[in-house]
Parts: sequence; C-alpha cells; structure tokens
Amino acid sequence: MMIDVQNLTKRFAGRTAVDGISFQVQPGEIVGFLGPNGAGKSTTMRMLTGYLPPTSGAACIGGHDVFHDSLKARREIGFMPENVPLYEDMRVAEYLTFRAALKGVKIREVRSSVERAMEYCGLGEVRKKMIGTLSKGFRQRVGLADALVHRPRLLILDEPTNGLDPNQIRQVRSLIAQLAGEHTILLSTHILSEVEMSCRRVIIINKGTIRADDTPEALAENLQSSGTVTVELQAGPEEVSEQIQGMGAVRRLASSDVGEGWHRYELRVEPGEEIRVELAELAAARHWRLRELTLHRATLEDVFVELTQRE
Repeated sequence: MMIDVQNLTKRFAGRTAVDGISFQVQPGEIVGFLGPNGAGKSTTMRMLTGYLPPTSGAACIGGHDVFHDSLKARREIGFMPENVPLYEDMRVAEYLTFRAALKGVKIREVRSSVERAMEYCGLGEVRKKMIGTLSKGFRQRVGLADALVHRPRLLILDEPTNGLDPNQIRQVRSLIAQLAGEHTILLSTHILSEVEMSCRRVIIINKGTIRADDTPEALAENLQSSGTVTVELQAGPEEVSEQIQGMGAVRRLASSDVGEGWHRYELRVEPGEEIRVELAELAAARHWRLRELTLHRATLEDVFVELTQRE
C-alpha cells in the first residue's frame, strides 16, 4: 500500500476542514484528487506530506506513519505545491543540485539524479539560466524536477498545470503519463479533462468528506442523473412542457427560446432510461416540428457538479 489514510481529521478554530476521511492508493496508481475550493483537498495533501499535523486519524506512506515516522515517510514523497517556491537567483542545475542535497541524495548520486530529473522535465536548454528569467511553463517544470530529484515512489502534484498554456498543459500531461510506470501519482487539479485523460481513478472530496471514489467511467455511468436529452421543437411551450413533464422518466426540465418559434428543452432523465423514441413519437403525434434530439452522456464534470452542488 503506497497511501493508507484512516479516519483523517483536521479541525481549525470554528470549523472542520477534513472530517474523518479514509482511502487507500496502491503502488503505480494515478489518482485524481478533486474538490471545489475550500473542500479540504489541499489540507489533506499538506497532512500527507507532513506540513500539517492532523487533529486525529492516521496516514501511512509506503508503510511509514506520516506523523510518528515523518522523515522516512517524507523520503517516499515528491511534493509539488500549487505555487512552486523557487530561488530565483539560482541557476536551474544549481538549484536542483542544492535541493537534491537537502533531500538526502547521496553525494555520488547527486549529479545523475539531477540530470535524470532535468531530462524527464525537458530542462536541458535552460539548465544554466537563472530561474528568475524563466517563463511560467519552465518554472513549473523546475518545480516538478524538484519533486522528482530524490527519486520518490510517490508524487503529490497540486495543480501542476496552473497558469500554463494549452501546449504546456499537453507537455505536463505527457510527462505525467511517462512517470506513471515508475511512480504512484496523486494529482489535484481543476482541469477535469486532464483527470479523465490521465487518471484511472478519481476521489472527490467536498466539505471535508469523500463523496466518490471510483474510475471516471464508473462515476459517470452511475451518476444519479445519468444523462441529458436536448430537444428543439417548434410548438407552444406550455403544451410541450406539460406533455414532457408527464413522462415518468423525466426528473427535471429547463427550456429556452431560440427564436422564430423554436424552443430548446434540456431534460434530465432517470438512470438507464431511454426516452428519445418516445419523444420523437410524441412530437409526431402532436404535430410538433422537430429539428434536434440528442442524448448527452454524463462526463466527469457532470459528476463533479452533481456531487459538490447537491447540498
């Protein structure tokens, strides 16, 4: 077991940030750790990395208790925070050499470890440049190389693509995929498409508790409101709304005027229900003009919104 969290709780004055969460991560997994702002995910990651003590509960990294055997646990972790703290007056290779020494890399292995981290992160062309002169994208790469330089078994990445352009995001995504075979990765990000493409498993936390823990596909499949049907009709909206709301599979209906007598209707339907044929037959029977009838499958974004806005 690479990560084993049991009933982890963190209370601050007047509020509970993390409320008795438990989860496990196996070696080699890439896990997306998601939640809205203030959900408790950053607090959880800070506890896992030893930056913050818990109020109660336990967490082990690679078999080492984070709170009672902190140094051994932290040797297993490479942590990249959202806002990477860098020494801007140091050159890239110089900084990574310094960081490797701080992290206890053996003197005879420092050079090879630094070279390996720079090669992974594509830093060869800027190795001699001052960090203060680098672009945002290269700074993020330096932060990731810092997390990798001591060859940890676990990488905890907090918003690794924060502030990057689309090309840089693709590069980071490709790098994470390359690292997957050798490292366990816990990835926190607000870019849900990145999670769908990079992660085999997703943990969603909201208001300090875990709301979901499964594959992105399974979460979308099991989403309570499993899909949305869009239909555009040219007919009286009162009549259409009355007839559609009378269909037992429809949970929620929203409509909008799209001009020239056409209205767009968004239907949230019960899980596993197929109502497009029934809608088409209803439109034909009522002589409504129909120009669109589409089923939109639930995405990870739908799951996230459903689980975090339910309360």
